[in-house]
Amino acid sequence: MAGTVAYAYTGRDTAGKKVKGKIDAPSEGSAASRLQGMGISPIDITAAPIGTGLNREINIAGLGGGVGLKDLSIMSRQMATMIGSGLSLLRTLNILAEQTENKKLAGILGQVRDDVETGVSISDAFGKHPNEFPPLMINMVKAGETGGFLDGALESIAENFEKEVKLRSTIKSAMTYPVIVLLMSLGAVLIMLIFIVPIFKEMFAGMGSDLPLPTQLLVTMSEAMVWFVPLLLVVGIIFAVWWSKNKNTEEVRKTLDPFLLKLPVFGPLLKKIAVARFARNLSNMLGAGVPILHALKIVGETSGNWVIEDALAQVAESVRQGQSISGPLLAQPVFPPMVTQMIAVGEDAGSLETMLDKIGDFYDHEVEAATEQLTAAIEPLMIAFLGVVIGGMVIALYMPIFGIAGAVNG
Repeated sequence: MAGTVAYAYTGRDTAGKKVKGKIDAPSEGSAASRLQGMGISPIDITAAPIGTGLNREINIAGLGGGVGLKDLSIMSRQMATMIGSGLSLLRTLNILAEQTENKKLAGILGQVRDDVETGVSISDAFGKHPNEFPPLMINMVKAGETGGFLDGALESIAENFEKEVKLRSTIKSAMTYPVIVLLMSLGAVLIMLIFIVPIFKEMFAGMGSDLPLPTQLLVTMSEAMVWFVPLLLVVGIIFAVWWSKNKNTEEVRKTLDPFLLKLPVFGPLLKKIAVARFARNLSNMLGAGVPILHALKIVGETSGNWVIEDALAQVAESVRQGQSISGPLLAQPVFPPMVTQMIAVGEDAGSLETMLDKIGDFYDHEVEAATEQLTAAIEPLMIAFLGVVIGGMVIALYMPIFGIAGAVNG
């Protein structure tokens, strides 16, 4: 961290036990203050020597661990608990910066602590790290900070992220088996084309007869592997670089996201995921006291789909003109009628936040059921696909042998 020094300290905790460790601080006096804030009475504080060789922490750009939603949910839960227990914000950040397992998040929390120590609000300190703290979290923290219920806002953030992590985990676990089977089938096909077919090709060359069409196609494909595999690797690398730079641009999202929602099997699933995320995020933001127009903007940006974002931008414009939320939503085909009807009931009853939460839970269960059904349908199809591809290639390789055997017997 810029402007800080690592200090090695020896002290005693609240139980009188002698403890040792390291702490980052701008000065020795600041280090002592932080230790006292952590409940440690310092005995000795000295500047820690910079490590060399194997003692120096190695950080390679691009290979360091990132900050995921699970890390943020754990941090938010711990932070809410400590603040709710009466710990000061500064002491809470001190403890989190020292105890968080994710090294990158721990370093960022150290910077947030430094900013808070100089008088910066916690939401503004989080806002300096937009790549790690999503807009949803920053705005809910700001609302909780302003309204005096920071611990409650952090609790809501933790619950929100935990549900999102569970949703992602459900989808990943459901799709793991089909993806593995697909990769195995592709690997088996490449191995046969690159290593097995050339052996049969040499054997077929001495037969002096034309090869059956399936066998000839297989041999031609095997010969093409010499240039096709390197070309595929080059194209894959170029596409990966291009995708990493352009996947979040509006032009790509405007083209790709509507297409994804129209896919035969995966489109409805992606729509349910987007609706669940929309309802859950909007419920949490309204519960935290974020103004409706600002909440709609942030929820649109965090929906993960351009169609939802564009629809909510139009809804926000209608709400700005004095309309309700349910009316403009009804005009957006991406939102199912049930969602708009439940929102309308919530608006009339004054329980919009609760109704949105129920919509989010409903669609979470819908996503789980849909992924289970999708997995149950895909697994036998993938096994059949693997059998047909590999079996077809084996039959094509043995067709000339079967032909010779038939000619001899005839």
